[in-house]
Amino acid sequence: MKKLNAPIRIFVGLLFIFSGLIKANDPHGLSYKMQEFFEVWGFDFLNPLSLFLSLGMNVLEVCAGIAIIVNWQTKKITWLLFILIVFFTYLTGYALFSGKIKTCGCFGDCLPLTPAMSFTKDIVLGILIVILLATNGGKANKGIFGKIVLYAVTLGTAAFQWYALTYLPVVDCLPYKKGNDIVEQMKLPVGAIPDSTSIEFIYTKNGKELRFDQANFPTDFDSTYVYVDRKDIVVKKGNGLVAKIVDFNLQSIQGTDTTASIFANQKPYVLVFAKEMKGAEGWKNSFETIYKKLQAQNIEVILVTPEPASAAQLFGNINILISDATVIKTAARVTPTYFLMNGSRIVEKVSAPCIDKLFTSLNSK
Repeated sequence: MKKLNAPIRIFVGLLFIFSGLIKANDPHGLSYKMQEFFEVWGFDFLNPLSLFLSLGMNVLEVCAGIAIIVNWQTKKITWLLFILIVFFTYLTGYALFSGKIKTCGCFGDCLPLTPAMSFTKDIVLGILIVILLATNGGKANKGIFGKIVLYAVTLGTAAFQWYALTYLPVVDCLPYKKGNDIVEQMKLPVGAIPDSTSIEFIYTKNGKELRFDQANFPTDFDSTYVYVDRKDIVVKKGNGLVAKIVDFNLQSIQGTDTTASIFANQKPYVLVFAKEMKGAEGWKNSFETIYKKLQAQNIEVILVTPEPASAAQLFGNINILISDATVIKTAARVTPTYFLMNGSRIVEKVSAPCIDKLFTSLNSK
């Protein structure tokens, strides 16, 4: 069994490194997944800490993977990996058996796994780590080399995440990546069978709760029925194939859906996504400079935010459209993010520090 120790250490270490780095490419993605778990568990108060926890978890995974490969403090690191995998197995098991979380985010958006796949992966990893604990891994490396490697990896992973938070992910695995057509991404894939649902209405009458669907409305229905709630009941499950983008929507200040009319634009235009106005004073000057340059080239600029009143107060008379914060944080990991659009196709996608790329794409046409 001891002969298996070295290859198992390398395999487990590489898997933790891969998992940490692929999430470090998009720290916001993991933080949003953490928030999803927090909201299901009623721990919403932890949401402000989610990005900090995401950054720390990614560094921990990469460093633990490196440490086990170079055999540094092997026993302690193996126990750390065991604790981590027990925790991860609980999360993936919860997602699988509760059905409340669709994906666990183990490998981020670049390699989405179903809850069943994630849970199986963690069970296998857990068995391998138990084997490492049982075989003890030989003599641990306690020298300066291991420390230097770990310090370098910690700094490198932290710098990589800083880059992603400032300049957008190095590898964009989102459906809103450069080159994608939003309308095409909103179409159901070939062979998709949606869930068949029925609406169940809940009313009370004379102190009694009554439930019925559209086909069985009470014949005596009148004002004595007091509305309580409505639920969508899945009558028949589909095959799980859904569009990559299901909720993109742009609305005017008056609440009119303008998505189709915006996408029908025949000229290039720029959508600027900002999921919140908190902290907007910090990027206001750069936005106004970019805005003036685009206006000088007769390019329409549209600010998309869930907080139109705050945006109007801060930026004055500019074109503002409303979209849901969840849509915006999926489309644009950095606030603000600039999309150069041609109809519904994303020609370029950059953060403010890389705005020259947008102008290069614009002037190359």
